[in-house]
Amino acid sequence: MQPNDLERIARQIRLRDLQAVVAAGAGHIGGEMSAIDILTALYFRVLRLDPQAPKDPNRDRFVLSKGHVALALYITLAKRGFLPEEEIATFLQPHSRLNGHPNCNKVPGVETNTGPLGHGLPVAVGMAKAAQLTGAAYHTYVMTGDGEMQEGSNWEAIASAAQFGLSNLTLIIDHNRFQQGAALKDTNNLAPFRSKLEAFGWEVTEIDGNAMAEIVPALEHRAARPHCIVAHTNKGHGISFMQDTVDWHHKVPNAEQFQIALAELSETL
Repeated sequence: MQPNDLERIARQIRLRDLQAVVAAGAGHIGGEMSAIDILTALYFRVLRLDPQAPKDPNRDRFVLSKGHVALALYITLAKRGFLPEEEIATFLQPHSRLNGHPNCNKVPGVETNTGPLGHGLPVAVGMAKAAQLTGAAYHTYVMTGDGEMQEGSNWEAIASAAQFGLSNLTLIIDHNRFQQGAALKDTNNLAPFRSKLEAFGWEVTEIDGNAMAEIVPALEHRAARPHCIVAHTNKGHGISFMQDTVDWHHKVPNAEQFQIALAELSETL
């Protein structure tokens, strides 16, 4: 798919995400909106996978380490054909398999359970190392939040990936500058990330993480060493009153806000 096609799908996913958060009365809408463009590019252009064979050993792997934005992943998987689109209406409902954090034992297309931050990147390093050991051709992608990069386990994994020369690994940092309860600059701010990753021996690309024309080539790039994409995004991207506001980490729009957001997302479809 071309960037304009991907942009159209991303807008559809944003709209469905808004509706599902309001219907469920919960969710992490700000971080979902910042990540959706990257998820769309991955699943509708970059990843080599088959929704009819979600456990194909030759498939590319994607790990959503910032697992609290599971809803955005579920909607993307549904649009890609991994599960029925109507199942999104069950998000967070009793007995639904669409929980607040993704579960690989219940949801096809989910590679590993995530939620506790700092776990996804170490798992992805293991996946990439396994491919290296066995000669498998699949590529492993992993998305973390920028606040999540405060976890020491991530930096141990980063050091290991460089030591092993995992050129089949791409880390995407969703750098939306906010985490739960605060701006990144007011907590343990590890940004800028480029110099730190390069010091560990990684190749680093910085992009506008809400611009398909920059996302696609960055994701398709192959380096001779582990590759990190620092994706500069906007929390709440696409909804004016949510953008760059810490309140929208897991706030739910009221009726008036829902109508405003609905109108803004709908007008670009």
